[in-house]
Amino acid sequence: MDGNGQGRAVEGPPASLTSLTSLRRRIAAIEQGLGERAWRGLAPLTLGVAGIDRALPGAGLARGGLHEVLGEVERGRHRGGVALAFTAVLAARRAALCTQGGGGQVLWCLSDRGLYGPGLAAFGLDAARLILVRGRDDPQRLWAMEEGLKCTDLAMVVGEVGRLDLGQSRRLQLAAEASGVTALLLRTKDGGGRGEGLGVSAALTRWRITPAPSSETRGAETENAEAGGYVGIGAARAWAELLRCKGGQPGRWLLQWNGGGWDESHEQDSHEQDSHEQDSHEQDSERPQTHPLPVAAPMAHGPAVPRLAANL
Repeated sequence: MDGNGQGRAVEGPPASLTSLTSLRRRIAAIEQGLGERAWRGLAPLTLGVAGIDRALPGAGLARGGLHEVLGEVERGRHRGGVALAFTAVLAARRAALCTQGGGGQVLWCLSDRGLYGPGLAAFGLDAARLILVRGRDDPQRLWAMEEGLKCTDLAMVVGEVGRLDLGQSRRLQLAAEASGVTALLLRTKDGGGRGEGLGVSAALTRWRITPAPSSETRGAETENAEAGGYVGIGAARAWAELLRCKGGQPGRWLLQWNGGGWDESHEQDSHEQDSHEQDSHEQDSERPQTHPLPVAAPMAHGPAVPRLAANL
């Protein structure tokens, strides 16, 4: 209210700030070799981790672009659990950016059996938002992805693909740029977890997501629940490595799930520093002499230390 009792309109952000944000997004599009359609003047898809978002051009991922996530292969399985969780979080955040119907739909092109709904929900992706398509091979899944990217009502198209060439990835990038729908390749086969044999891709970013040891529990049930874990089980952790990003800065981050998003964890760095200081201290101090006789030895026929037995 002003002095005359009249209502005062709520002012928006300054025009200079809006222009600066728009300029930064245009610069990010130029650095990534994209047209302005990839950004469309919209806010980027952020990961919610300040350290990672700062390393990305435009402080986030381009919505109308192709991105790759590499996972591990374990015992012949084609999906790494932690890479799948990382993808689910990105899909949930992308769907939340849609304004129609309370959130967008996510088309997921499967290569194996179906997804586990409660597991996806634990990382923020509602199974009601999913449209599942199963393809018998990579060409069929790539075709489904390209067709899905033409539907502007979708928020994201995820495809579990092993191999694709530069031309195929370029088609996906162009389709995502034209529609504004985010395309994400979940690659866990043919050396994908090690980053080998992937070849050249038109994807704007390439991530490698690998599991990390869970955080240590803090004893109290309430404290551990706040950390996003269960009693006796620490919060889930993952290493997120940005291998390639046009116009960005590759890096590696230790992430910890807090139940609603990722937090950057610096505990690993502190442990490494403490270990280094302890090793330096031990080298500087005088160490006690120890006898070379083993304290314990595996059970076997005959004495564990024959030379000692011969002198008894």
